[in-house]
Amino acid sequence: MEWRHSGSPRPQKSRVEKSAGKVLASIFWDQDGILLIDYLPKAQTINAEYYSFLLVQLKEKRRWKFTKRVLFLHDNAPAHRALATQKKLVNLGFQCLDHPPYSPDLAPSDYHVFSGLKKKRLEGRHFSSDAEVIAAAKTWLDGQTSEFFEWLAKVRAIG
Repeated sequence: MEWRHSGSPRPQKSRVEKSAGKVLASIFWDQDGILLIDYLPKAQTINAEYYSFLLVQLKEKRRWKFTKRVLFLHDNAPAHRALATQKKLVNLGFQCLDHPPYSPDLAPSDYHVFSGLKKKRLEGRHFSSDAEVIAAAKTWLDGQTSEFFEWLAKVRAIG
């Protein structure tokens, strides 16, 4: 309810368009660029089984890159710490680096990647579907140079 004069016109209500929902991207990268991007399907969560599946995809897709020892750094998420995931990492020949206990949940590289994506590519735009959001994110990520990923690797190592 609002106060108005009897002769005033009714206030106009604006239509709210429903935007695309949230899209969760798992990005695996090294100093040369992106190795694998996976967009989580709707109504699914990342658990140890799904994350292990991504690790296998990563190894299969980039087998030529993994000829030497692979040092793997991931966050302290439950799916990353799960016993099944740890076993899969050993099975694939990845050596896990310990995530320092004092580090924030949001790693510096995550902040730089996703804040840049949000501010430079997604902010102020309206998307009608998840596919449009994914296409916009992919365009921005594909446009990043190897220098960007070298810099991220240094930030991640320091952070």
